[in-house]
Amino acid sequence: MDQQTLSQPQVMTSDTQKVLRNTYMLLAMTLAFSAVTAGISMAAGIGYGASMIMSLASLAIVFFVLPKVANSAMGLPVVFLFTGLLGASLGPILNRYLAMQGGTEIVMQALGGTAVIFFALSAYVTTTKKDFTFMRGFLFTGLILVIVGAIGSMIASYFFGVDVSSFSLMISGAVVLLMSGFILYDTSSIIRGEQTNYIMATVGLYLNIYNLFTSLLHILGAMNDD
Repeated sequence: MDQQTLSQPQVMTSDTQKVLRNTYMLLAMTLAFSAVTAGISMAAGIGYGASMIMSLASLAIVFFVLPKVANSAMGLPVVFLFTGLLGASLGPILNRYLAMQGGTEIVMQALGGTAVIFFALSAYVTTTKKDFTFMRGFLFTGLILVIVGAIGSMIASYFFGVDVSSFSLMISGAVVLLMSGFILYDTSSIIRGEQTNYIMATVGLYLNIYNLFTSLLHILGAMNDD
């Protein structure tokens, strides 16, 4: 694919516009639902153990359950279950940051930064109709490297007592860049008609936003830690 092809704008069909509209509507609802479950989790004082279980359960749902029901009536309840669990899993993390000095500002800055990045990148793709699907290989390779690096740092920290704080910040910075790229890629896939299932499209964008927010939260929290 040459540069001329990459820069050619795409004309959205009515079906593509419907998928995009439904995706953004469902994304807004799932984000709101996640905010509610996060608030409930915070109020209930859910611990990190329960948070980890909910995170693992949500991963099992998105990998093993959702692909089987995405084209059926069960797709929507499963999506809300998935996003609700991930939202609830944020409870102890948010409580920890809010307990810090200036914690409220940190959380609000992370939310604001996430919103600005998402809306700016999504608006750019939907306005210009440029094709960013050529980034697929780079993004998925980067994602694998980040996952391997994160697992390696956890092992080094928990089992060998290695200080991985600086490396952890680098991982968070890489995630911010990767999720920004995935927002471009996933939005472009919808506009080009490659992603025709709005439920799966919503899950992809939701995960981009979720990971972007948590990574910004980590970076801002570390910068505020005296």
